[in-house]
Amino acid sequence: MMFIATGAYSGYLPKAPGTWGSAVGVLIWLVIGRMELHSYLMVVGVLFIVGVCCAGAAEKIIDRCDPRPVVIDEIIGQLIALTAVPFHPVVVISGFLLFRFFDILKPFPASWIDRHLHGGLGIVLDDVVAGLYAWLLLQLGLRLCGL
Repeated sequence: MMFIATGAYSGYLPKAPGTWGSAVGVLIWLVIGRMELHSYLMVVGVLFIVGVCCAGAAEKIIDRCDPRPVVIDEIIGQLIALTAVPFHPVVVISGFLLFRFFDILKPFPASWIDRHLHGGLGIVLDDVVAGLYAWLLLQLGLRLCGL
C-alpha cells in the first residue's frame, strides 16, 4: 500500500516529492501511453480508485493530512494530463510542466477541493483537476500547432 501511495517510494526522494511523483507518472505513461484510449482510461480509472484507497491509508499510517511522501495523486494527475497526446519529447515535457504548474497553482476548484475534502479522495481529486487543466491547455496547444 505504501509502495503505491508513495509512487514506488519516489515520494521519499529529497526536495519536491510531487515533481518526483509526476516523473513516475511520465514513466508509467511511456509504458501505457500507446494503449487504445478506452483501455488507457480504464487503467487510469482503476489507478484512481486504488490511489484514493492507498492515499487514505497512507495518511493514517503517516498520521498527517496529505503527507508529502504520498505522490500517487501526482502520478494520476500526470497520466490525465498526458491522455491521448503524441509521443514527442516537446509534448511530454510540456504536459509535465503544465501539470506541475496547475498542481502548484491549484486553480478553482482544485483549491476548494484541497481545503475542504479530506482523506484519500481529497488527496487525489485536486490533482485530477490540475491534470484536467493541463490536459485542456495541452490539447489546445496541439490543435493550434496542427498536431
